[in-house]
Amino acid sequence: MENIENVAGRIGGIKKRLRCLSDEIWNHPELAYKEYFAVGEAKKFLTEQGFRVENPCCGIETAFRAEYGTGKPAFAIFAEFDALPDVGHACGHNLICAAALGAFCAAADELKEKNLPGKIVLLGSPAEESGGGKVKMIQQGCLENIDAAMMVHPSFRATPDTGSCAITRFDVIFHGKSSHAAAAPELGINALAAVNLLFAGINAYREQIPENCRIHGIITDGGEAPNITPARAACRFFLRSTSEEWNQKIEQRFHDIVRGAELMTGARAEMIPFNIPYQSRKPNVFLNKAYLENLTSLGVEYVIPARGGRGSSDFGNVSQKVPGIHPYFPIADHEIAAHSEEFRVCSGTDFAFDNAMKAAAAMAATALKYLTEPDFKARVDADFKGC
Repeated sequence: MENIENVAGRIGGIKKRLRCLSDEIWNHPELAYKEYFAVGEAKKFLTEQGFRVENPCCGIETAFRAEYGTGKPAFAIFAEFDALPDVGHACGHNLICAAALGAFCAAADELKEKNLPGKIVLLGSPAEESGGGKVKMIQQGCLENIDAAMMVHPSFRATPDTGSCAITRFDVIFHGKSSHAAAAPELGINALAAVNLLFAGINAYREQIPENCRIHGIITDGGEAPNITPARAACRFFLRSTSEEWNQKIEQRFHDIVRGAELMTGARAEMIPFNIPYQSRKPNVFLNKAYLENLTSLGVEYVIPARGGRGSSDFGNVSQKVPGIHPYFPIADHEIAAHSEEFRVCSGTDFAFDNAMKAAAAMAATALKYLTEPDFKARVDADFKGC
């Protein structure tokens, strides 16, 4: 376990500086594609460590790239740093950024000191929270000549990457006709009734979908007043599945149910895709195993969840292009919900940061194993290809 001991020591040397960076980002939450402060802090840190930073990157103002080494193979570490509306860093992206920077620097120092072949690449990706930063970066070629990739994410426990759901999102707007709801209801077309029927149809459909699928929505516009037949009503739905095939099936049925609500009410539906679709995550068995072995050697115990992940992440698109994993590290000693106030508070604690640095060391050691051990790389690549 020489790699993990070396990189853990290297991260220990920059730990105080990384804590300052994590705290600064935690104290300055920024939404998708507006992460100027976070990117500025990351660039400042990387410059201090002697790296050249490309920013903007992939045509995105708050994306960045740094790298060290030459030739092949090339391993990418992804950083995230966007926050959520209202609850700030309730997904702990401040920790993700600090861990990614620490892992990149430690791996790069190992390559440099030992004159090892290969390249380590850091990709700062904005807008994970529904904005699809990685999807846009992939479209602009960020994974060209990259052989494998990884990131780590906070949770209430340490686990391997168990996958995630593909997701598509839609705003559905029904257009009806207003009338006086008491004096002349027969002259109106109730758009809210169409929304309610859409929800009823979805609720009925849930009995026929497998456990690895999710459909959930909210009403975003229900009309103006009880005595006015709503001429406009709107809702927003997220459709998810760990299976790309099933995600296509539920999307088709969703369209059919919308059409049914139109026919039953006479309202006209307008369907507008909301944000960028994400693919399901494709965890790599051997990268997962190496990460967990490294994490365990640092004293962090992990669990294997009873079922795969049901959230969604734009890292799914990364893992469909190259071998990759998105495992988790603990920030609390009890179960807490992501995207909650409690998660936000925990993301700023000593306990969370210490475990983020252990995860960073495990990530760096995993990257170095891929770069320097041809047999391990071959197993990772074969698993990705389904061999």
